[in-house]
Amino acid sequence: MAKRKIKSDLHMMIKDIKLPILTLDNQWHTLFTEDQKTERIRELELKVNNLLKRQGKLINDIDDMKKLKKKLINDIMMNMDVKNSTVVDKKKEKILEKNKEYINEINDKIDKAMDELGDIPYQIRNANAELVSESMQTLYELMLKRKEQLTDITERIDKMREELKQMIVKKQDLEANYTNIYTYMHDLLGGEVMNILDNEYKHIANN
Repeated sequence: MAKRKIKSDLHMMIKDIKLPILTLDNQWHTLFTEDQKTERIRELELKVNNLLKRQGKLINDIDDMKKLKKKLINDIMMNMDVKNSTVVDKKKEKILEKNKEYINEINDKIDKAMDELGDIPYQIRNANAELVSESMQTLYELMLKRKEQLTDITERIDKMREELKQMIVKKQDLEANYTNIYTYMHDLLGGEVMNILDNEYKHIANN
């Protein structure tokens, strides 16, 4: 219930912000691995992409229909017998009528396509805003997990540093004690005896 409210509040906050299209944003793609995307994010991503494809197709279709319409108008002009004062033979008359019908059909199709094209930016904006809302909540939760992981790792590093400090102190104590013992024995017994002991204990250690 709390998550639903956060999502609703977030959607209200961002709905009037000018947002980039997330599915065209490389950084958005790099922040999400596929397994981090929720089912809803995948649905909205597909919806936005399909709307963008539809928008592109409509723009191309309208452009093609306008080119065809222009060609048909040119054909009508060419088949008009201007010398005989709009008198045309039967064949030309049929071509003219057919072209006029095609132009009317094209005009209807262009109008419908333009109406649909006019609505698509709003549909894209709404779907994209919902995708932003869903993505930001998912990313924020992911960020909180990363913060927990960072805290845990930082604590472990601090603990290891403390252990390392203690080990360094212990190493220094052992080195000092070793040196003191060897110096005392060397002063007491002399170098020759210490060489014998060194060689003897090396031999024992190697065996």
